[in-house]
Amino acid sequence: MFNIQEELSKLPRKPGVYLMHDADDNVIYVGKAVNLFNRVRSYFRESTKKTAKIQRMVSLIDHFEYIVVDSELEALVLENNLIKEYSPKYNTLLKDSKTYPYIKVTLDEEYPRILKVRKTYKDKAKYFGPYTSGLAVNDTIELLNATYMLRSCNKKCAFGVENDRPCMNYHIKRCLAPCTGKVPPEEYMKRVQGAIDFMNGNDKTILKSLKEKMEEASERLDFEEAIRYRELMESAARIIERQKITNDDEEDRDIIGIAKDDSDAVVQVFFVRKGKMIGREHHHIGEVEGLTKTEVLEEFIKRYYTGTPFVPREIILPTEIEDAAMIEEWLSYVKGKKVKLSVPKIGEKEKLAELAHKNAMLVLLQDKEKILREEKATKGAVTELSDLIGLEGVNRIEAFDISNTNGFENVGSMVVFEGGRPVKGDYRKFKIRSVEGPDDYACMYEVLSRRFVHGFEEKKRLDAENLEASYGSFARFPDLLLMDGGKGQVNVAKRVLDELKLDIPVCGMVKDDNHNTRGLYVDGIEISINRSSEAFKFITRVQDEAHRFAIEFHKSLRSKKQVHSVLDEIPGIGPARRKALMRGFESIEAIKNASVEELAGLDEIPLNIAEDIYKFFHG
Repeated sequence: MFNIQEELSKLPRKPGVYLMHDADDNVIYVGKAVNLFNRVRSYFRESTKKTAKIQRMVSLIDHFEYIVVDSELEALVLENNLIKEYSPKYNTLLKDSKTYPYIKVTLDEEYPRILKVRKTYKDKAKYFGPYTSGLAVNDTIELLNATYMLRSCNKKCAFGVENDRPCMNYHIKRCLAPCTGKVPPEEYMKRVQGAIDFMNGNDKTILKSLKEKMEEASERLDFEEAIRYRELMESAARIIERQKITNDDEEDRDIIGIAKDDSDAVVQVFFVRKGKMIGREHHHIGEVEGLTKTEVLEEFIKRYYTGTPFVPREIILPTEIEDAAMIEEWLSYVKGKKVKLSVPKIGEKEKLAELAHKNAMLVLLQDKEKILREEKATKGAVTELSDLIGLEGVNRIEAFDISNTNGFENVGSMVVFEGGRPVKGDYRKFKIRSVEGPDDYACMYEVLSRRFVHGFEEKKRLDAENLEASYGSFARFPDLLLMDGGKGQVNVAKRVLDELKLDIPVCGMVKDDNHNTRGLYVDGIEISINRSSEAFKFITRVQDEAHRFAIEFHKSLRSKKQVHSVLDEIPGIGPARRKALMRGFESIEAIKNASVEELAGLDEIPLNIAEDIYKFFHG
């Protein structure tokens, strides 16, 4: 039995890290201390002023453990690692974990490649970044490969050793083809160095080179080649335009701004590499109740730079933080070079710090408004609907629809909403088995019966295995059934529920003569609904989604049926070849319009069969 007061008296007066556990042995908080004895005891002293969040955390502590280290710096490193491992509920955590792309030049290879990577390593390769836009990285790599004709394959290449014939990239002048063994490494490395110079900020060299090549091609009257170089120049110009010059010192730095209200915080980070702003990103911070802006900023720096593979030489902050000297020491240790935290008061850096703050404030306000709008249209709409029909505790709603063409290929759809949002992983399609002809009521009876019978079977299996029903499981029953129709469809649903002894509320969506929803049918009464209300908008979304899902399924079955019936008439087309045609072409029309060569390009279709197919459609 863990006696907290007794264990508190045993705490050492040394630096270390402590872990608070709840009764289920979950780690709910990780902290560091210069003096474990003083710090951990402070949580349990009534005289110590605590925020509401800390009070809640302390009330849940069942036992604690601690790890003694030699210095406060070691404690910081260990604290960050443990928070990353356990993600404790009461620590300030980044809500969005991001990994940024880098550009890697594989200088450890005789013929280097330029790649997009998410991690950096201490190897012979050269890394550029991080970049906030994966699209910009892709564009840059494509530009450099096309301009300098560098290889993009992973073949092993060595001078004097022919490994392969040149691929298409060689023939369209996008690669020198070192795989032939005929490209001198020195010549190839000059091109690689040109790409490196561009990423180091030497923009003028690549633009000048491309312009010269474009003019040379024009003089030779090779206008196709000239156009290619002109397009490369335009790509280079677009990429260069993305990089805003911030100063001329060519330093790497991050500029951090923060905005905070009572419950949320947003931190904005501007990335400056080689004196150029290459992008920016914002992060939402959770569990900030009772914390000052400075405390949130300090926690962000520790969490963020534990997770990012790159630490710049300078980090510009909007305000001083308490443990600045120790964090500088830690970051310098992580980087292997001196890292400086600074709070500029005047000049260009101060303006950028203010810009980062304004951006963080803008994101915080926009997100608050967005969240409020979304909650009004989702949870708020469900609450409105619940009040309208006199229900409480409605979260999961299931809606059903039937689709057919004069009774041909009857299908049913089931869509699911939770908290007013679609749960697409729980959507289900039903191909009607027992009904022929256009009988929507009979089709709905089959769909609902199969849905809930399947649900009972899953519940039985899960209970036997002592498991909970997960998302996507039929065993998760709805709080409300929404039927796409009035009294008739509601009665079908109630009949199924009565037969299966299920007590689930049912609501019908009644339509007018123009097929627009005019009200709800509940307990034998039609209830009118305000067309401008969130509940009405939500019901319309549910109806449209159920209808769309059913129609798409019906169309896909009808299309496959049509393809099957036509192809079955062609001599020599059996199941295997029919499948090959259906995989290779989107529709019967596409097969009809295909040439003999295109048809014969499929693995299962020999030339003579391709000719028969072509003749079948073209006579």
